[in-house]
Amino acid sequence: MTNTFDPTAIATPPKTHNQSPFDAIKQEIEDLFDEAKNWADGEPITSQEMHDQIERLRDGIHEAGKRADALRVEEKKPLDVKVKEIQDRYNVYIAPKKGKVDMAKSTLDTLLTPWRTAKAIAAAEEAARVAAAAAAAKLAADEAIRASSGNLAAREEAEELLADAKKLEKTAKRADKAATVGTGLRTVWDVTLVDEEAAMDWLWARAKAEVLAVAQKNAEEVVRAGVRNVPGFAVVERKVAA
Repeated sequence: MTNTFDPTAIATPPKTHNQSPFDAIKQEIEDLFDEAKNWADGEPITSQEMHDQIERLRDGIHEAGKRADALRVEEKKPLDVKVKEIQDRYNVYIAPKKGKVDMAKSTLDTLLTPWRTAKAIAAAEEAARVAAAAAAAKLAADEAIRASSGNLAAREEAEELLADAKKLEKTAKRADKAATVGTGLRTVWDVTLVDEEAAMDWLWARAKAEVLAVAQKNAEEVVRAGVRNVPGFAVVERKVAA
């Protein structure tokens, strides 16, 4: 391949009066990218001259990327400052756990919870009492109806008992609803690790890919730090273009 590429010509493109810094760096990177496509055509490097030209192209697009990132940081800096100012202003009040709203709610909940719990327990006990009474009344009414066979007066009394039992059943349902709805309490489940081996077996079966991803991430971190022997991993050296 014959190429007279000069990355410095692209690195300092002529600017127009109306061209923004972003437009300038955008055009530079676009031109370098197009040039990279010309070189990256599937053919290997066959000469030192060709290598040097590709190296200059890579260095040029790398530097353009650094300047684009610096421009990005500079351009968004006023927005970052403004966002931080807004966040700081509101976080005093609404930051999770640390803001005044959550701190006040949490503290007041420690007062409300025992009272509401006691009321819920009392309501549940009352609901259980009424339910037991309703069940006993229904059983007694059923037995009275069976015993009233052939006795009209007894049957009439038994039907009254049954009607009373049904009323008690309705009362029991209302009591149960009162004991379980609108208590001001919510159910939470605390999970405490008590068997690491069993937990890891469960996790391995449930989320093997995620576990291996965490292991891979940790292995790469220690290798970058200089470790060359990681249990379960092959650490192999190879060279890449820098």
